[in-house]
Amino acid sequence: MSTSTLTPLVVLLLVLVGAMIIGAIVYLSHRHPRLSQPLNNGGAWAAVLVAAVALVLAAR
Repeated sequence: MSTSTLTPLVVLLLVLVGAMIIGAIVYLSHRHPRLSQPLNNGGAWAAVLVAAVALVLAAR
């Protein structure tokens, strides 16, 4: 596998794992409301994921 083929696969893996982590954070926040508001927490981590993907794509 060349680097040009591997990079999109790594980005896809990052997005899928990030989506799972964000979902877990939202679920945990929903089950325990005193921790924080679920949408705010999920939105903040989604922004972190988008920034990480942007860095990977910019470095390409």
